[in-house]
Amino acid sequence: MILNELGIGAPLVAGGNGATAEVRKARRPLAGVTSAKLKSSLIKTAVCLCAGITIAVLLFMLGYILVKGVPFLSSSLFSIEYTSDNCSVVPALVNTLIMTLLALMIACPLGIGSAIYLVEYAGKGNRFVKIVRMTTETLTGIPSIIYGLFGMLLFVVFLGWGYSILSGAATVAIMILPTVMRTTEEALLSISDSYREGSFGLGAGKLRTVNRIILPAAVPGILSGIILAVGRVVGETAALIYTSGTVAQIPQNLLGSGRTLAIHMYVLSSEGLHTNQAFATAVVLLVMVVAINSFAAVIAKKIKT
Repeated sequence: MILNELGIGAPLVAGGNGATAEVRKARRPLAGVTSAKLKSSLIKTAVCLCAGITIAVLLFMLGYILVKGVPFLSSSLFSIEYTSDNCSVVPALVNTLIMTLLALMIACPLGIGSAIYLVEYAGKGNRFVKIVRMTTETLTGIPSIIYGLFGMLLFVVFLGWGYSILSGAATVAIMILPTVMRTTEEALLSISDSYREGSFGLGAGKLRTVNRIILPAAVPGILSGIILAVGRVVGETAALIYTSGTVAQIPQNLLGSGRTLAIHMYVLSSEGLHTNQAFATAVVLLVMVVAINSFAAVIAKKIKT
């Protein structure tokens, strides 16, 4: 008796096609498993490589900013008033906080309210809902310079607000409105219908269900959109140059002109006279963004628990 290719002690029939066919059938599942494992390993390797490259680039950028900027952080950089000698970031920091708060006060009620209506009150398959979603997705991809020109024509010129904090806040509020709206809408859609059915089954109305059941469950997703919006407001330059101006001072009122940290950093680097202070401003801006994100994460965790 001669062992066949599977190692089974069965006689092989010379010139027989039956044994060969059986061997091929046995080999096919083994070849399929090996090919699937190979593909899985390749995909896993590619994903890990992309993640590693992303993390490496991020760490390099953070390290470069910190190395170039931290040595030039000094007490004069945090003076109350800006001069050509100290290049203080305090006025720009205050203006950034005011700009962010004003923009969120305008965009968040409109964006969250619109998302609630589209998800909870508008009928499914409504053509109006589809048009609004397509419009918001389109507005998300518009360059910021277009928003800046629009804000200058509408708020600065037509409404007569001039180059002011209010004009800049209204412009960036329009910029972040699609982001807040779409992320809130996705957060609401991710809530299972069993929450709504259970609330209705206990006798709660639509408004009470949305306020007490749906919104608290969707808070983490809503805050994620707000964090993205804050990051765009803090880092915006092109739109604010055309609307809020570049005056390095804390305005007396909302109709006064003032620069944010991003504009302050841009002006210092473009002049070429205070490049080191520009890197120091970048460090302050980085710390500010991390602090805001951490604060929002803590709030989301407390609300969720």
